[in-house]
Amino acid sequence: MIRIILYTTAGCHLCELAEALLLQAKQQHPLTITYTEIGDDDDLVARYGTTIPVIEFDNGSQINWPFELDDILAKIN
Repeated sequence: MIRIILYTTAGCHLCELAEALLLQAKQQHPLTITYTEIGDDDDLVARYGTTIPVIEFDNGSQINWPFELDDILAKIN
């Protein structure tokens, strides 16, 4: 199982698009998606406030928006 963290915040339409892409990727690969609300943590806001949505993979690598399904799949493979 591949673990992915989606850094997000309430009302973020780009985060909704990222989630939709992750759900598409989940149809092809066994993924566990964890949603992390950055608004609850000042450090996360400082780190990701201007770059969300951000996807973090098992190996610690990340991709920031904008990304597409192919970008996610390339990181998974």
